[in-house]
This record gives sequence, C-alpha cells and structure tokens, in this order.
Amino acid sequence: MTTVAAELEHMELQQQYVGDTVNNRWDDEWDNENSSARLFERSRIKALADEREAVQKKTFTKWVNSHLSRVSCRITDLYMDLRDGRMLIKLLEVLSGERLPKPTKGRMRIHCLENVDKALQFLKEQRVHLENMGSHDIVDGNHRLTLGLIWTIILRFQIQDISVETEDNKEKRSAKDALLLWCQMKTAGYPNVNIHNFTTSWRDGMAFNALIHKHRPDLIDFDKLKKSNAHYNLQNAFNLAEQHLGLTKLLDPEDISVDHPDEKSIITYVVTYYHYFSKMKALKVEGKRIGKVLDNAIETEKMIEKYESLASDLLEWIEQTIIILNNRKFANSLVGVQQQLQAFNTYRTVEKPPKFTEKGNLEVLLFTIQSKMRANNQKVYMPREGKLISDINKAWERLEKAEHERELALRTELIRQEKLEQLARRFDRKAAMRETWLSENQRLVSQDNFGFDLQAVEAATKKHEAIETDIAAYEERVQAVVAVATELEAENYHDIKRINARRDNVLRLWEYLLELLKARRHRLEMNLGLQRVFQEMLYIMDWMDEMKMLLLSQDYGKHLLGVEDLVQKHALVEADIAIQADRVKAVNSNAQKFAIDESGYKPCDPQVIRDRVAHMEFCYQELTQLAAERRARLEESRRLWKFFWEMAEEEGWMREKEQILSLDDCGKDLTGAARLLSQHRALEDEMSGRAAKLHETAREGEEMADAGHFGADRLRERAGEVRAQWAALEALAAARKARLEEACALHQFLVDADDADAWTLDALRVVSSGDLGHDEFSARALAKKHKDAAEEVASYRPALDALHEQARALPPQHADSEDVKGRLAGIEERYAEVAELTRLRKQALNDALAFYKMQSEAEACEVWIDEKQQWLDQLEIPEKLEDLEVIQHRFESLEPETNNQASRIAVVNQIARQLIHNGHPSEKDIKAQQDKLNTRWSQFRELVDRKKELLQSALGVQNYHLDCNETKSWIREKTKVIESTQELGNDLTGVMALQRKLTGMERDLAAIEDKLGDLKGEAGRLAEEHPDQATAITGQLAEIAAVWEEMKETLRAREESLGEASKLQGFLRDLDDFQAWLSRTQTAIASEDMPNTLAEAEKLLAQHEAIKNEIRNYEEDYQKMRDMGEMVTRGQTDAQYMFLRQRLQALDTGWNELHKMWENRQNLLSQSHAYQLFLRDTKQAEAFLNNQEYVLAHTEMPTTLEAAEAAIKKQEDFMTTMDANEEKINGVVEAGRRLASDGNINAEKIQEKVASIDDRHKKNREAAVELLMRLKDNRDLQKFLQDCQELNLWINEKMLTAQDMSYDEARNLHSKWLKHQAFMAELQSNKEWLDKIDKEGKQLVSEKPELEEVVRENLASLQKQWEELESTTQTKAQRLFDANKAELFTQSCADLDKWLGGLEGQIQSDDYGKDLTSVNILLKKQQMLESQVEVRQREVVELQSQAVALSQEGGDTEEVDGQRQLVEQKFQELLEPLLKRKNLLMASREIHQFNRDVEDEFLWAEERMPIATSTDHGHNLQTVQLLIKKNQTLQKEIQGHQPRFDDIFERSQAIVGDPEQSPSAEPIRARLADLQALWGQLMAEADKRHGRLEEAHKAQQYYFDAAEAEAWMSEQELYMMSEEKAKDEQSSVAMLKKHQILEQAVEDYAEAVHQLSKTSRGLVAAGHPESERIGMRQSQVDKLYAGLKDLSEERRGKLDERFRLFQLNREVDDLEQWIAEREVVAGSHELGQDYEHVTMLQERFREFARDTGTIGQERVDAVNRMADELINAGHADAATVAEWKDGLNEAWADLLELIDTRTQILAASYELHKFYHDAKEILGRVLDKHKRLPEELGRDQNTVETLQRMHTAFEHDIQALGTQVKQLQEDAARLQSAYAGDKADDIQRREGEVLEAWRSLLEACDGRRARLLDTGDKFRFFSMVRDLMLWMEDVIRLIEAQEKPRCVCVCVCV
Repeated sequence: MTTVAAELEHMELQQQYVGDTVNNRWDDEWDNENSSARLFERSRIKALADEREAVQKKTFTKWVNSHLSRVSCRITDLYMDLRDGRMLIKLLEVLSGERLPKPTKGRMRIHCLENVDKALQFLKEQRVHLENMGSHDIVDGNHRLTLGLIWTIILRFQIQDISVETEDNKEKRSAKDALLLWCQMKTAGYPNVNIHNFTTSWRDGMAFNALIHKHRPDLIDFDKLKKSNAHYNLQNAFNLAEQHLGLTKLLDPEDISVDHPDEKSIITYVVTYYHYFSKMKALKVEGKRIGKVLDNAIETEKMIEKYESLASDLLEWIEQTIIILNNRKFANSLVGVQQQLQAFNTYRTVEKPPKFTEKGNLEVLLFTIQSKMRANNQKVYMPREGKLISDINKAWERLEKAEHERELALRTELIRQEKLEQLARRFDRKAAMRETWLSENQRLVSQDNFGFDLQAVEAATKKHEAIETDIAAYEERVQAVVAVATELEAENYHDIKRINARRDNVLRLWEYLLELLKARRHRLEMNLGLQRVFQEMLYIMDWMDEMKMLLLSQDYGKHLLGVEDLVQKHALVEADIAIQADRVKAVNSNAQKFAIDESGYKPCDPQVIRDRVAHMEFCYQELTQLAAERRARLEESRRLWKFFWEMAEEEGWMREKEQILSLDDCGKDLTGAARLLSQHRALEDEMSGRAAKLHETAREGEEMADAGHFGADRLRERAGEVRAQWAALEALAAARKARLEEACALHQFLVDADDADAWTLDALRVVSSGDLGHDEFSARALAKKHKDAAEEVASYRPALDALHEQARALPPQHADSEDVKGRLAGIEERYAEVAELTRLRKQALNDALAFYKMQSEAEACEVWIDEKQQWLDQLEIPEKLEDLEVIQHRFESLEPETNNQASRIAVVNQIARQLIHNGHPSEKDIKAQQDKLNTRWSQFRELVDRKKELLQSALGVQNYHLDCNETKSWIREKTKVIESTQELGNDLTGVMALQRKLTGMERDLAAIEDKLGDLKGEAGRLAEEHPDQATAITGQLAEIAAVWEEMKETLRAREESLGEASKLQGFLRDLDDFQAWLSRTQTAIASEDMPNTLAEAEKLLAQHEAIKNEIRNYEEDYQKMRDMGEMVTRGQTDAQYMFLRQRLQALDTGWNELHKMWENRQNLLSQSHAYQLFLRDTKQAEAFLNNQEYVLAHTEMPTTLEAAEAAIKKQEDFMTTMDANEEKINGVVEAGRRLASDGNINAEKIQEKVASIDDRHKKNREAAVELLMRLKDNRDLQKFLQDCQELNLWINEKMLTAQDMSYDEARNLHSKWLKHQAFMAELQSNKEWLDKIDKEGKQLVSEKPELEEVVRENLASLQKQWEELESTTQTKAQRLFDANKAELFTQSCADLDKWLGGLEGQIQSDDYGKDLTSVNILLKKQQMLESQVEVRQREVVELQSQAVALSQEGGDTEEVDGQRQLVEQKFQELLEPLLKRKNLLMASREIHQFNRDVEDEFLWAEERMPIATSTDHGHNLQTVQLLIKKNQTLQKEIQGHQPRFDDIFERSQAIVGDPEQSPSAEPIRARLADLQALWGQLMAEADKRHGRLEEAHKAQQYYFDAAEAEAWMSEQELYMMSEEKAKDEQSSVAMLKKHQILEQAVEDYAEAVHQLSKTSRGLVAAGHPESERIGMRQSQVDKLYAGLKDLSEERRGKLDERFRLFQLNREVDDLEQWIAEREVVAGSHELGQDYEHVTMLQERFREFARDTGTIGQERVDAVNRMADELINAGHADAATVAEWKDGLNEAWADLLELIDTRTQILAASYELHKFYHDAKEILGRVLDKHKRLPEELGRDQNTVETLQRMHTAFEHDIQALGTQVKQLQEDAARLQSAYAGDKADDIQRREGEVLEAWRSLLEACDGRRARLLDTGDKFRFFSMVRDLMLWMEDVIRLIEAQEKPRCVCVCVCV
C-alpha cells in the first residue's frame, strides 16, 4: 500500500508539473508578456504533453482491452467508454476476481455517476487512495484524471505485488524499483543492454529482446540484433511477444523510439513480461516434481495389496478365536475345569503371541504406506471399511475382551468347583452327625413311662418339654444341612444325586422324630387330662355331700321377713348347685372323651371312666331334687305373708293420694302450674304403676283362696275393699288433670312471649354495639361472638313460628284476646330489626379484624426487626476463630428467620393494599404503617449485609492463619518423607522402590507451591483490608517461606545424592503416568455411547477432538519414552529390566491401537452428528409444516372487505413465510438425501423423514395457492358489495334531500336554488360512480360466473334507485325554477357580482409568502379559488338559460341581458390575473423550497458531524462493533445522500442563472460554498473516525478475547479449587478421568494464550495507543494461565491421593470382611457332640488356624505397607489411614486371640469328651468283663481247678483295666476341679458309674473266686468222702472178708 501511494504521488507530481503548473506558469507569462519565443516554447511543451497523453491513452486502452477480452468486452475510446462506469466495473471485476455491485440501468448522468461511484468505492475498500478524483471527473471525460485512474488501477492490480529480494541485504524495495531490479537481473550480461530507468533505456528495443531471449532463447538470435536498428528491434520484440507469448501489443515502435518515451506505458507493458515469465518459471518447477510421485506408485500399490491380505487373514483368525473364547460350556467338575484352564493358558502363551507380532507388523506396514504417500503429497491411503487399523484394533480389543472374559469365567468356574467340593465334604460330615443324633432321639421319644397319678404325669410332662426344647434347638442344624445341599443343587454340583439322597434321609429322620415327639406329646396330654378329670370328680363329690345336709332342714319361717331370709339363703344354695351343674357337665364331658371306644391310645379303661361319670350324675340329680322340694315349701309360705303385707301398704297409699287430688289450687304462674301438672303426672304414673301391681296382688289372693288356702274368706274380703278404693281414686285424678293442663297452656304462652321479648332486646343490644375491638384478638373474639349471635338470630326464627302455633293452640277464650295478638306483632317487628343490625355489624367487624391483623403483623415484624437490629448493633466481630464460627452460625440461622419475616411483610403489604382498595376508614394510617414497615425492613437488610461483610472479612483472616499453620505442617511432613528415602539404593529395584516412595512428591510440592502463591495473594489482600494485623499476616508468610526453603534444600541435597538414579526414577514415573494416560484414553475412546440429541453429538465430537489433541500432545512424550526405554534396557538381562522391556512393547502396541480406535470412533460420531443435525432441521421443518397445515385448515372466508383484505394480506404474508421457509425445507430434504446417499448409519430413517417432509410441503404449497385464489375472489366480491352498499346509502341520503319540497318562501328561494344546482352537479359527477360499479359487476360476472346471481341483483337494485333519484331531482329543479324565475335570476346575478368583487380583491394581493409554509397555504387558497371559479363558470352558463326562459315569458329582456353580459364580462376579465398570480406563487414556492433544501442539508450534515467527529470509541467489543456499524451506516448515508447533494447544486445552477432571481444569487452561492465545505469536512471526518474505530476494534477484540480466556480460566479455576471429594472408588476414577480431560483442555488452551500474546505483541509493536494496558492485560492472562496449570497439577495430586485412599479403603474392607468371616469360624461355639466329633473339629481348626495365620499375615502386612506409604507421603487423610490401620491390626489381633481361645476351648472339650469316651469305653469293658464272668463252678475237681486257673487269668486281665480305672479317676479329679455345676456332676456321675461297675466287677471276681474255692473244697470234700467211702467199703469188705489182718501198720497208713 505504501508503494502504491508513493507511485501515485510521483505520477501526480508529474501530471501537476506537466498540467496545471506549466499551464498556470505560461498563462501568467502570457498575461504578462506576449512574446513569440515563449509562445513557441509553451506550444512545444504542450505538444509533448499531448503526445505523451496520446501514448498513454493508446497503451492503457490496449491494456484495458486485454483484460476485458476475458469477458468478451472491448472499448474503443478510453475517455468515452469509461464514462458510464459499466466497463470500469467489469474491468475491476476481472482484475480483482470479486463481484462488484450490479451497474445501474440507464444512460442518464445520474446513472453514470452512480456506476462510477460504485467502482471508486470498491477501490477505496481495496485501500486505493484517490486524491481529488470524483465520479463526475470520469463521467465528464477528464483526460488527465481518467488516465490517472487507469494508472492507479495498474499499480494496484499489476505492479503492487512485485517485490524482489537482493542477496546482499535482503532489503525489500518498492514495486517500481523491484520491477526495475528484475529487468536488470534478467538482462545482466547482455551487450548493449543497460536498464536504469523505464524511459530511455528501452528506446533501442534491445532490452525487450534481451528479456525474451533470457526466458525463450529459441525465439531470438540476440547476437544478430543491432542497437542502431531500434525500429526493427522494437517491432521484432513486440511481434514475438504477441505471437509466441500471447502478450498483447500495448505499444508500437514509434511510441518508444522517441526522445522521451512515456514511462507509465513502458512500465505497463514490461509488467506483462514479468507476470508471464514468472508463471512460466513456476510451471517448469512444477513439471520437475511429477516424476518423483510416479516412481513410488507401483511400490506403494504392492504394499497396499500386502496390507489388505495380511489384514484379512488376521481379522479372520480374530473372529474365529473370539467365537471359541465366547463359548461358556465348561465341564461340571473340578478336574474338567482345570483341564480347560490349562488349554486356555496354552493358547495365551503359544498361539496368541505370533498373531500379536503380526498385528504390530501390519500397523508398521500401513504407517510406512501412509508416510510415503504423505511425503509424495498424495491422498493418504485409507483401507476400506473393515480393514482399517482401527477395525483391527477394535477386533483385537474384542479378542482381548473375550480372552479376559474367558479367563475370568474359567477362574470363576474353578473357584466355584473348589468351593462346591469343600461344601460337599462339609455336607457329608454334618449329615453323618445329624443322622446319628436323630436316631438316638427317636429311640428316646418312643418310650412311655408317664405314671398313674397327677403328680407323676405332670413330672413326665416337664421332662417331655425339656426334650422338645432340645429338639427344636436342633432344627437350625438340620436346616444348615439342607441349606448346604440346596446351595450345592443351585450350583449344579456334579454328584448332586447322592447329596439330595442323603439330605432326604436326614429330613426323613427329622420328620419322623417330630412325628414321634408329637405323638408322645399327645399321649402325655391325654394322660394328664384324664388325671385332672379324676381329681375334679373327687372335689365335686365331696361338695355334694355337704349340700345334702343343708337341704334336709325343716325351718320355713314365722313371718314375711323370716321367709324372705330363708328364700335368699336357698337361692344362694341353688345358685351354687346351678354353677356346679356346668362343672359337673364339663367334667363328665371331659371324662367321656377318654371313654370313647375307638382304636388308638387309651390312657385308662373306658368302663372305669363311665362308671365314675354315672355315679356323679346320680348324686347330682339327687341334690337338685332336694333343692326343688325345699324351694316349693318356702315359696308357699312367702306368698301368704306377702299378700297381707301388700294389701295393707296399698290401702295406706290410696288414703294419702285422695287428700292430694281433692285440692283446688291450679297454680298462679307457669312454674306453679307446671309443677302441679308435673306432680299430677307423677301421681298418675305412680297410680298406673301401682294399678297393675294392686290388681295382680288381689288376683293372687283370690287364686290362693280358690286354691283352698286356709285364709280364703279373709283373702276375698280384703281384695274387694282395695278395688273399690282404687276406682274412686282414679276419678279424682282425671278431673284434676283437666284443670291443670288448661292453666299450664295459658301460662306457657305468656312466658314464651316474655322470653321472646327479652331475647330480642338482648340481641338488639348485642348487634347494635359500636365496640369493634381494640386489637386483633378482641376483634376476632367479637367476630366470633357476633357469628354465634348471628347464628342464634337465624336459629330463633323457628321459635317465633312455634310461638304462633302455641297461640293458636290456646283455648278460644284465650286465643282471641287482644293481649295475645299484640304481643305477637311486637315480637315480629323487633326480630326484623335485630336481623338487619346483625348484617351491618358483621361487615364492620370484618373490616376491623383485617385492620387489626395488619397492625398486629406489622407490630410483630417491627418488634422482630428491633430485636435483631439491637443484636446487630451490639454485635462486635471477635478475633478468635471459634467465636467467629459461632457468629457465622447465628447469621446462618438468621437467614431463614429473615426469609420468614419477608413473607410476613409481604402478607402485611397485601392486607394493606386490600384494605386501601376496599376504602377502609383508616386508609391514611394503613398507608403510613405500610411505608414505615417497608422502610424499617430495607434498613435492616442493609445492616445485615454490612455485618456479614465484616464477619466474612474476619473469617478470612482467621482462615488465613489456619491455612498457614496447616501449610507449615504439610511442608515439614514432606521434609520427613524426603529424609526417609536415604536408605534406598541406586539400582533399578531401589529406584522402583524410591519411585513408589516418592510417587506423589512432585505433585505435592507443586501443590504446596501453588498454596504458597495463594497464601501470598491472600496475605496481600488481607493486609490491605486489615492494616492493624498486617505484621502478623506477613510474619506467617515469612515462617512458611523459611520452612519451604529448608524443605527445598533437603530435596536438592537428596537429588544430588541420587545421581543417575533420579533419571531412572523420572523415566519410570513418566512411564507409569503415560501408561495410565494411555489406558484411560483407550477406555474413553472405546466408549459405545451414541448421542441421542444434537447437544450430545456436539459434546461427544468436541470431547473426541479434545482426545485427538491430547494424543498429539503426548506424541513427543511417547517418542522420548521409547528412546529412553531402549537406552535403559539395552544389554540388560535382569528380570526387572526384562519386565521393563515387556512394558515398553505393550506401550508401543497400545499407542498404535489408540490411533486406530480414534479414527473409527471419529467416523461414527461424525455420522451421528450429521444425523442429529438432520433431525434438528427436520423438527424445525415439521414445525413449519404443522403450522402451515393448521393455518390452511382453519382459514375461513371473511364477510367484509376489510376482513377480506386482511385475510389476503395475512395469506400473502403466510405464503411469503412459506417461500422463506421453502429454502430451509428444501435444504433439509437435500441434506437428508445426501446423508442417505453417503451411507449414513440411519439412512432408512432419513429417507422416511425426507419423503414425508417433501410430500407434506408440496401439498401445503398447492393448498396455499388454492386458498389465496379463493380469498382474492371473495375480496373482489366483498369490494363490489361494499361499493354497492356505499352507493346505496349515498343514494338514500340524497333521496331525502331531493324529496325536500319546502320552497314556498321567496326569502330563501335563491339559496335553495343554488343548493339544488350544486346538488344536481354533485349528482352528475357521481354518475361515474354508478357506471364504475356497473362495469366492475359485469367484469366480476364474466370472470366468476358463480357470482352472477348476487352481482346482478345488486346492480339492478342500484340502477332502479339511481333512476328514481334522477327523476326526483329533475322534478324538484323544475319546480324551484318555476316557483319564481325572475327572482332567482336577479339573486343569481347579484351573488355572482358580489363573489367576483371579492375574487378581484384576493387576486390583487402582493403577498406571495414569506416562507415555504405560507407559500403552500397561499397555493392551497389559489387552488380553492380556481375550483370556485369552475363552479361559478357553470352558474354563469346557467344564467344564460335562465335569461332565455325569462325572455320567453315576456319579461324585461334588455335588463336581463344587460345583467347577464355584465357578469360574464367581469368573469372573463378576472381569469388572466388569476393565472398570473398562480405562476408567481409557483416561482416563490420553488425559491423557498430550494432554501429549505439547503437548510435541510446543513442540518443533516451538522447532525452527523458530531457522530463523525466523536471521540467515543467504545469501552468494549460490542460497543466498538456497534460504533463501527454506525460509522459504516453514516458513510453509506453520506454516499446515499450524495445524489441529493448533487441535485441541490444542479438546481442552484438553474436558480442562479435565472435573470429574475439575480438579486438572491450571491447569497445562494455563498450558502452553497459553505455547504460544500461542510460536506467535504463531514466525509473526511467520517473516514478519520473509521480509522480510529478500526484501531479501537483491534484493541477491544483483544480485550474481549482476553476476557473470554480469563473467564474460561476462571471457570476452570473454580473447578480446580473445588473441594468436592469422591465418595467412593468408582467416583474417584470418574473424577480422575474428568480431570485428565480438563488437563488436556488446559494444555490445548496454551495455543489460544499464545495467540493472544502474539496479538498483544503485534498491537504494541504497531504503537497502539493502549499499548501499556494491552501489555498489562496480557501479563495478567499469562499469570492466570500459569496459575491454572499449577492448580490443575494440585488438583491432580489431590485426586490421586483420594484414589489411593479408596484403594486402601477397599483393601481394608475386603480384609476386614475376610477377618469377620474367619471370626465367625473362630468364634463358633460348636464344641463337639462326642469324642470323634471334637477330634474332627480340633483337626480342622488346626488347619484353619494354620491357613489363617499364613494368608492373613501376608494380607495384613501388605495393607500395612500401603497405609505406611500413604502416611509417610503426608496424605491429607493420614489420620484416617492410621485409624484404619489400627482398626485392622486390632481386628487381626482379635482374630488371632479368638483362634487361640478356640484352640484352648477345643482342647478342653477334647479332654472332656475323651473322659466321657474313656469312661464309656471302660464302663463297657467292665460290664463286658462282668458279663463274661461265667456262672459255671465246675462239675468236678478238675473243672473247678480249670475254672480257678481261668479266673486267675481273668483277674490278671482286669488288672490292666484297673490301671485305666485309676487313670480315669485321676482325670475325673482334674476335670472336676476345672468344671462346676452340671458338668462336674456329670463327670462325677460318670466316674461313679465306672467305679460302681468296677467295684461290682471286683466283688463279682472275689465272689466267684470264693465260690470256686468253696466249690473246689466241696469237690475235694466229695473226693475225700468218696475216697473214705471207698476205703470204708474196702475196709468193710476186708472186714467182712474171712482173711485176718496181716499187718496193722498197713491199716494205720491207710
């Protein structure tokens, strides 16, 4: 732009030198000195100038044609053809490539000016400066300015962009210098070519040929050219350029080969060379680049084919594998599931890794293909749908998902099978125990040993209840077995049949036991019931024996009282007997139940029971018979004595009542009469009551006499006397009753009337009271009382009616008396008065209540306000935080109270408004009270706000001190953490441990640093607000800074000590962070959420794009991490490094998959977004269509013209709206079809919507057109009918005038004649109205035949009325004229003469107006005079006809003609002056109108001058944009007002040139000059203001962007500073994800901040007036962004801490749950039911304790480590973590203690059950030994000896058993010392049983030994006896033998 301005300035200086300056100089010299030499010189210079101008014209013409040829246009004369502006507009359109405003049609000057203005305005918009050049210059064909314009255009569109950079200084030159430099560079080295300007350097043509030869050496043999042959050189160059280069021949050789060639022409032509050769060079460069692209095409194609093949194979394998992995048919056994898991592990380790490698190679191959294509600038190859990397990644992801789900399912199934096996073993163990127990208890409850008396049966019942209790308690254990079996069945255990069979066996045994128990209970209850019945029978028999003795007594009484006493005693006895009857019946019934002869259990012999029942029945019958006999005897005695007593009593009563009934007193008043009547009625009641009794008693006496009683005569006599006395008494009672009733009725009426009078007086006093209360309570009480009174008044009406009825019921002598009637009338009158006063008092009380309520509410509010205001006034803000919190709490409680009071005040205001509206008498007081309350309330709210501000400020100070203390503690904790890392090593293991130790350290440090920054800012703010505490505030900061520096020094020392380990630690930390980010991002991209609304679609797209930006940001980190990982793991074989290498490989895979997943998701979201956009547009289109259909369906035909026109306008507007909406609807249809054709996922729905919308739109369009036609037809009809109606009304009105025949009086005859003449003229002029209606009606009938009947009917009616009106008018005119012809003629002449005199005076007036308004008024008067002249002219013509009529009647013809001619002559003489005055008035109006227009232009310009010169540049972007729009509007207004300005100047020329206006010409010229100056100033100021506003717009745009950035960052800061904490682990993960997205958004926002910074630097560098403010604002934005990033990192640290806390919480909860489950087992009270059971429990518990100790200790140690890490890291919830840790360790210690306790308890139970087992075993062995002890004692001595030997062996055998018995005794003694109560007794009992059996065995052994000894002795004795007997037999035989003893010694020996 600077170049163009410089060129323009240069050329204008030349033109000025050649043109005006030279001309002026020579003009002056010509004027001063008429010299021939100077004349020659002047003519020579002028010739040169003309020659240069001709050359420029020719060159520029050719140049213009060369560009216009593109649009098939051409000019011949540059000056003439550009005047209309059309060609100029086309030229600018061709050069700029932009569309200019359409040229205005027409050939007038104004049209040409407007077209040229459009072109010049476009140039101004293109920043082309046109100095002193206007559209009129071009239209006028100004040669100089036209050439200047074309040159300016050439400079702007051809030369301006030329710039050449030199190699030495890289300096950029102007366009002209650049072009000259280019020519010099291209022609350097050519002989005879030295270009140093654009004039003489080109005359020889060598330069042109050199340029062509430089670029096209094949066209010119430059060496053959000669400098001397300039014409040939020029011609050759021009021809070659035109023929071979296509450059238009702008110059001819003769134009160049002159002394001073035209510079502009040469530049114009050389520029064409520059542009052509520049293009040619660009084309050559582009041609060389083509080959490289083609070389790689084949290779890329092969790689693509390879990629598609590999992708297809991999996808096929993935799909097949997914099908296999998704199979969930597992083996239903533990072994089978284990085999399937082994097969799955084989797949993961053998089959999958090669495919994973293949997938990575495939991604590398695609990346290689795309990289090559990008390098070649080719369209990047994208695999077709289904073979994208994202598809493969998605398929691989589905594979991994299926794999993961398969693994989870297998492991879940394995765990399930293991649990089922454990559960089955548990079931078998429990089932065996339950079966044993159930069998033993069945045997127990099968025994019946109840006893034979009540005490024994009750004892058996108690024992049975104890058994039932034990069995019921055992039901839970049985159900536990069933539950285990059910669980196994629910889990589909493979051996479920065996389980169910055993479960059914347990349930069968349990049900059988319950049945046995129930049966035994039933038998026991039957025995118990029978014994109770027997016991009850015994009790009853004893009682009946006692009663018999009483009933046999012979005492029956000596008088009535004695008899009554005996009867009463006997009644008691009978009652006892009756009661015992039920008892006997119940006992017998209960006994009979046990005597039924049925099968089943019988507790006793039924016959025994029946015998006992029969005996008790007989005894009871005997007792009842005795009681009946005694009662009969007692009753007979009592009847006799009772009769005599009753007769005496009745006789005395009757004598007493006869005296009363004989009295004559009837009472003196109502009370007395009523009392006497009441007494009499009581007497009658008493008589009626006694009558029955009297007669009954007499009849009983007679019956007794008839029955032959011993006192029969006396009984009859006594009865007769009593009956006679009774009859006399009844007669006296009837007479007295009649007298009393009449007296009572009269007294009652009088009393009721008195009561009515008293009531009305009381009510009147109440309702007429003026007391309305003094407050709300009293008014409400009065209203309530009045309501009761009103109800009482209303309810008293029936009482008055009853009083009237009562009067009518009186006896006739009383009812007709005047006293009664007067009393009734007075009561009615007073009651009416009371009712009216009641209504009036109710209204007054309601008003008073409302007023008092408002007053009380207002007073209550004021009291509350006073109370709170007093508290607030006395409130002093404390300094302690606790006191401040108390005050704050009080303020928080004050808020709801304030809200409640606000609602009460609103109620008061509402009541006040209502009372004022109802016109309450105290209206002013109410208004004052309302205003006072509202004022107090406003003051109170302001006071509360002030106090709140002071409180918040003080709280800020205290919170600041609290934050400072917490921050110092935090920093010290971090220092300790840093110091605790000294123990770790520098190898990888140590670094990883260090990494875990210091995971959150950097985030914490950043958070601390941010916290310090916040504290500094807070300290500055608080120090300003609280100067008195500034020292303490800054002192806190100093302490924190010292601690912070100490910690940083510690950290710095630690980092220096780590050395290389810190780098490795940083790498591992970055790797963890990157992998965490990668996992989160993949999870976010893998989401299958589909948007349901447009907002959701846009949100998802924005989120997805944010993810892409985040991926780009992480790309550099990914590359660095890979490089670092390769460097770290290179050459390392350690397991840790191998694991690190695997992590890096997984990182590569995840990174590649992430890109593919993003692309797939992007495509899906784009389609969904397009579909949602389409749905939004379809909803809008359907809304349009629904609205259209509704309007079309509900439009009715109007019945009036106004309504018809309104309906048509409404319909046209509606159709215009339809047209406006049609584009939108068509756009929706086209968009839908385009989406469907593009294969959108919702293509079918889109097609349905498109078809529906298109069809409905077409139908609506047709219906709208049809409706519009019908409305127009209706409009035509209504218009016709309205015209007919108006004409009909007009005819009727005129008919009344025509029918007026009151013209008999001569004094007003002439005026009536004149009126009638005017009436006839009016009638004649309105004849056209009728003709017009007739014509319209016929046309309407021809166009719409269906309206013929209505139209013709109206036309016929109008025609008939019109004819009647004409005939009536003619008749009236003839009659008027005939009435007095001569008088009419004379008066007409006189009137015309008088009117002409007045007209002459008006015409001769010299007043032609002083201003435009007065001139217009005079012109209007002139028009009125002309119209009057026309009317009078008709009257003059009418005079001639009247004169003829008078002459025919024989009147004075000469006089008549004279008068007529005189009038006609005056009339004709005034016509010419009238016309002249009209012309003068028109001229005056033109002058005044011009002056008015000039003044209007001044006013218009002056009004806009303040706007143009305004220094208000706006304070924000909106106001600046508004001001720019206003300024643009002002500029457009100026441009639009330009034609009016020009018109004024054109009119001024005509006015100034008019000779008649010469005196006023000079002021007009001066005024016009001022106007022109003002106009120029206005345009200049508008342009200047435009520039200033542009600068302000740039600044405000920056401020706006900065404000938006600050707002966004502030919004993010609010989130970052949010104290919201996750509630669980899931929400913690969600918050972390959300924060990651926000972090990425913050990172992405750096570009926006950078752009703002760049903008601010540009504005400052450009020297913007607000540079300082812009710089400060930018620094604020940078600080805010830095603070936001710090807050983001702090927030991230907090969220990570929270997440780790929830992880620890989950681990703690899981472990505590595990410990609780173990505690259930460890805390079990199951101690075993026998020795085997407790042995099994002990073994299993040992295994349980061993497993618990091993697994639990590991888990507890792991959780403790996690907790210690969090605590050592200075976690914010370290106290909570420590509490969790302590609680967990306590629970673990409790579990271990429970395990130890249960181990001890089981050991003790084992000892006890072992004792029981041993005792049982020993007892069994003892008993067995006892049983095995034989009873045989032997048959002889030998067998006895044998048995003795056997017994000795038996005794030796039981000696070992004796040792066991001794051991048992020792165990029993030890256990008895450990146990007490039943257990000790049981132990002692068991021991006693064993010892007793042992003693019994020992005694049996001793006894058997003794018996065996005795038997042995016996058999020895027998043997000795036998031997002796044998000896004796031998001796005897020897003795008896004959031989003599030979030797005595032999005998002795024997």
